[in-house]
Amino acid sequence: MDPLFWPSEANRFRRFTPESLAAIEERIANKKKEQVKVKEKAKETKEQGVEEDKLTPQLDLKICKTLPSLYGDIPAELVGEPLEDFDPYYSDHKTFMVLNKKRTIFRFTATPALFIFGPFNPVRKKAIKILIHS
Repeated sequence: MDPLFWPSEANRFRRFTPESLAAIEERIANKKKEQVKVKEKAKETKEQGVEEDKLTPQLDLKICKTLPSLYGDIPAELVGEPLEDFDPYYSDHKTFMVLNKKRTIFRFTATPALFIFGPFNPVRKKAIKILIHS
């Protein structure tokens, strides 16, 4: 296959880190600021603007589906580890994805579980590994 047809970032599996979470929170804040500006602009002009195109989740990256071969082989050390999401729809959602050995996609929220366990808590990481184990 010709590598020119594949996206350059397609084969990059990146761990979900505190920096990743901070970047997501920054994108969420920027999106809220843009929405406020659009609402203010609409109030000033008293016009109902056309709704912008909203992203939708990619069908091939749905939960419980197998990761397409387009994304390449997952390194063994990243199986069961939290990864940054490939789907652009989730770029401004506090979520991360986890892949098991069979390349099945699981998504989890990055908000604290039970208001106690953050996404990087060792107890939560073990619970996620148990959940995704085939």
